[in-house]
Amino acid sequence: MSAPFPEPTEAASSRAEVLVRYLDYFREQVGSKVEGLAEHEQRTSRLPSGWTPVQLLKHLTHVERRWLEWGFEGAAVAEPWADRRDGRWFVDDAESLVDLHVAFREQAQRSNAVISSHALTDVGQPGPRWSGQPPATLERVLLHLVQEYARHVGHLDIVVELAGGPTGE
Repeated sequence: MSAPFPEPTEAASSRAEVLVRYLDYFREQVGSKVEGLAEHEQRTSRLPSGWTPVQLLKHLTHVERRWLEWGFEGAAVAEPWADRRDGRWFVDDAESLVDLHVAFREQAQRSNAVISSHALTDVGQPGPRWSGQPPATLERVLLHLVQEYARHVGHLDIVVELAGGPTGE
């Protein structure tokens, strides 16, 4: 992944393209910030809540799968909440850092394929993602994902700084 910051003055062919540019940029930030940490720091928490950078990486992988594949497209996903155990984000020690990073990148590709195959006004398929409510449009799902990434990239910025990693964009 290599995504520049999506400058507001840069022309885009559609609102969908703008939203994907932001998602790609945030994905790049997450991937590079986690990879920029020493291996032990990727699995170490520096916060009272206890989450680690690789737990955040896995969480965002599953967030995209839950919202776009399981939710919006109504695809069968065996374990949509596989990033959690006992109500918390979880990464097993046996899960390799390489595999977690690869899964994150592969999910981004699958998500972008879902996005490119639908209009922003398309409504998601009914299913358990919506908790009995009417499914959302793709645009609403993407706006939710953008805010989720923006929030978590900010969290990760602080964690990386506390760990002595690179700061800034």
